[in-house]
Amino acid sequence: MFIGREEELEALEKSLERKISSFVAIRGRRRIGKSRLIEEFSKSFSKRLLFTGIPPTAGVTKQSQREEFVKQMGRQGLPKILSDDWSDIFWILAKEAEKGSILISLDEIAWMGSKDPLFLGKLKIAWDTHFSKNPNLVLIVASSISSWIDKNILNSTGFFGRIDLTLTLDELPLRDCFKFWGKREKAISTYEKLKLLSVTGGVPKYLEIIDPKLSAEENIRDLCFSKEGLLFNEFDRIFHDLFSRRSAAYKDIVEVLADKHSLSQKAICKGISRPNGRVISEYLKDLSEAGFLAADFTWEIKTGKVSKLRKYRLSDNYLRFYLKYILPNKEKILKGRFRKKSLHSVLQWESIMGLQFENLVIHNSDAILTCLNIQIADYTFDGPFFQTKSRDRKGCQIDYLIQAKNTLYVCEIKFSKNPINSKVIEEVEKKIQAISIPKYFTYRPILIHVGGVTDELIEKDYFDKIIDWTELI
Repeated sequence: MFIGREEELEALEKSLERKISSFVAIRGRRRIGKSRLIEEFSKSFSKRLLFTGIPPTAGVTKQSQREEFVKQMGRQGLPKILSDDWSDIFWILAKEAEKGSILISLDEIAWMGSKDPLFLGKLKIAWDTHFSKNPNLVLIVASSISSWIDKNILNSTGFFGRIDLTLTLDELPLRDCFKFWGKREKAISTYEKLKLLSVTGGVPKYLEIIDPKLSAEENIRDLCFSKEGLLFNEFDRIFHDLFSRRSAAYKDIVEVLADKHSLSQKAICKGISRPNGRVISEYLKDLSEAGFLAADFTWEIKTGKVSKLRKYRLSDNYLRFYLKYILPNKEKILKGRFRKKSLHSVLQWESIMGLQFENLVIHNSDAILTCLNIQIADYTFDGPFFQTKSRDRKGCQIDYLIQAKNTLYVCEIKFSKNPINSKVIEEVEKKIQAISIPKYFTYRPILIHVGGVTDELIEKDYFDKIIDWTELI
């Protein structure tokens, strides 16, 4: 079953209407559904030639990548050839793709070509001299290493003007995530689903392996706290396959962010005991482009202009869950010492869901804008907001702030097992008092919650809007 990605699939389908060849680039984190989207799109073609690179394990060379590519050609009915030169391989591929409705997909192209300095040049020549001549051909290149595809294709002078469409796949919105529960979608509470989403986020591959017949705790036990579980082993695969030799540095960065709301680059460097500079900037950019971190820029409320100041947030729910709850129990799990009873002491949902729920809300912020009836003509900026401390103002951090026409919507995000009481008012009021709000601006406190609110809080009539997330989605 193919779920979601309507906009992306529509954009791909439109490329067929152009009646000329199309060169498409797709990027996104591992397991986000790039291959599945390509597979679904391939149904529109009379011939499909789909290839994928080998993960960069020990012993994989540029020659072994070519050999694997040729083997995949053979399995799809193409003639067997020597695999010594990409030019020969692409020429055979081009002869097969001269006429008719044809899709050629090079999935995980970064693995295919990263060890061969001639690979991209020969691909460019093949496109210019062969593939582009068929008006009914679409060539797709895809990669989980977004920084590689950016540097070597999207921002490369060699491919300048040749890329017709670029798609970046993000996590699925919650309305699509819930569809993975199938026929049991309506039978299972939103609270139960949110427990699982606090681990999987909107990553399709993780959602596919959920068993709707089991409770959230039973699913998490099987997937995360069993040595055979996909999500028990996934963390090491991500960093080895995507980042190879740099994996230790990337792990250090995500580990220091696991317990934090967000940190500046300077604070991250201090936390991992590395000098601040260009190298760390590149690492943070790579992790952000790979979909694991979010670079949250603050902005000047008075002018509406985005500031150069930014903080990094661990936006991937799986990574945080792994680091905080699976990794500390790794040895017990490997030795078979982790029992069902142990799970109850680990899964304290009140503490787990804080930052995880915040990520889910921010990933699905369109629903909030709609709920607050904010028109695009009035919209200025939105996102997690922070204000640095100075002589003239206090420092503060807002879970989620929306700036519309002369109005600030100050959103407090709360996940609670018990109804939220009026103590939250004091927290929000303290934050609002710290914000430098221009005189002509209105501010509106908004509470976004799961778990309900007390009658006392409602009677206080402090919040302009109280949004029950379970009803909103």
